[in-house]
Amino acid sequence: MKPEIEQPGKFPFTRGIHATMYRGKLWTMRQYAGFGTAKETNKRYRYLLGQGQTGLSMAFDLPTQIGYDSDDSMALGEVGRVGVAISSLADMEQVFTGIPLDKVSTSMTINATAGILLALYLAVAEKQNVPWSKVSGTVQNDILKEYIARGTYIFPPKPSLRLIADIVEFCAKEVPGWNTISVGGYHMREAGCTAAQEIAFTLADGITYVQTCVERGLNVDDFAPRLAFFFNCHSNFFEEIAKFRAARRLWAHIMRDRFGAKNERSMMLRFHTQTAGSTLTAQQPDNNVVRTTLEALAAVLGGTQSLHTNAKDEAIALPTEESALLALRTQQIIAYESGVTAEPDPLGGSPYIESLTDQLAQQAREYLNKIDNLGGMLKAIESGYVYKEIYHAAYEHQKAVERKEKIIVGVNECVSDKKLKIQMQKIDPQLEPRRRHDLAALRKKRNAAKVTRCLATLEKAAQGTENLMPIIVDCVRNYVTVGEICKVLRGTFGEHRANHSI
Repeated sequence: MKPEIEQPGKFPFTRGIHATMYRGKLWTMRQYAGFGTAKETNKRYRYLLGQGQTGLSMAFDLPTQIGYDSDDSMALGEVGRVGVAISSLADMEQVFTGIPLDKVSTSMTINATAGILLALYLAVAEKQNVPWSKVSGTVQNDILKEYIARGTYIFPPKPSLRLIADIVEFCAKEVPGWNTISVGGYHMREAGCTAAQEIAFTLADGITYVQTCVERGLNVDDFAPRLAFFFNCHSNFFEEIAKFRAARRLWAHIMRDRFGAKNERSMMLRFHTQTAGSTLTAQQPDNNVVRTTLEALAAVLGGTQSLHTNAKDEAIALPTEESALLALRTQQIIAYESGVTAEPDPLGGSPYIESLTDQLAQQAREYLNKIDNLGGMLKAIESGYVYKEIYHAAYEHQKAVERKEKIIVGVNECVSDKKLKIQMQKIDPQLEPRRRHDLAALRKKRNAAKVTRCLATLEKAAQGTENLMPIIVDCVRNYVTVGEICKVLRGTFGEHRANHSI
């Protein structure tokens, strides 16, 4: 007899977390965007929402990500380059001018400074008279993958995990509709890991966060339903579909069997997908539209809850308004014209897909067992194990490309000498001087005594064990800046220094 095929919406959720999937509700179309000033970013957000985007996804510039204000000498040359520059509540208010926070959900790709940016968002909601109970969205808040693959960390692991648990605990009580962590495999895949490694290392990070919160005394079913994940969708179409199915299956068993979760929502792996930036090529950029379409389709067939489709020019610069719209239209055509939303997990039962799912799940289990034997993900990171595994996978991939065992159209085959003129998104060179002027005016206008009091309270609390989120919220209400808060925390927690060895 053939084994019974699992059903969508049933444990272990291999075939999807909902019985009807996209017949009941489409995935959230959440295009990652943000550049330059808050005013420019607000204009892009309102444009995308007007074109049918159903959720916002904030990109922050590098200074914001690592806790420096736009007028800091460490920010020179980076202000507004890879995302929007946010230094204070004044910036966050301007980003969301005309965008009601009870009507739209916002995902923020922010990690080391996640608590501060969340506090800024909540302070904007207060100014809009929106109760926190009506606010929805996500902070990435996944510091472990920063140590592995991305690099926008500030503090050492122990205080960083404390800050993450502070956010989880705070939101469980105060912001119940907020996803407190988006455990990210995306950047590890961009760094070169395999599909099986992406599953295993992502889930291992998730295990660490759940364990940290449980050790703080939180009940797993009080916070786990608001955990989310963030995966890459790469170019191997069927492997990627199987990857998402395998990840759901493994996480369901981890939460039930390892952590004793009773609520089925705690066992559901809900995830956002972004198509693979590392598959985009500067050569023949129009080809990237095809790559992104296939990757987006794989994400949908794999059961994603939200999706970002990369723009064709992102191997060269930040996307233009035109290319961003085409990326959004790609999602909309899949949703409304392709017919793939008519059936949950339409490839379920396919011998090939089921076999690939089983293979990836088994390979990921082997990595998870290895990590457990090393003493957990933090030990595996500190020992260099995870970094080495990703490094060697990336090296093998590059060798295959150079030997033409793996074909990249327009790069090592089907090449063209024709030079294309590409319209590029450009950042105003006068942005940095304007930002310095605006921050000087803000510091002059705000209540200096309240700022001093807020920072002193924060420093004292950071030296103890209390939850820092209410204090950070009070800081940003009084227009204390991101850089000022991080300066205090740096002084208390210290800074992390990478120690990679191969």
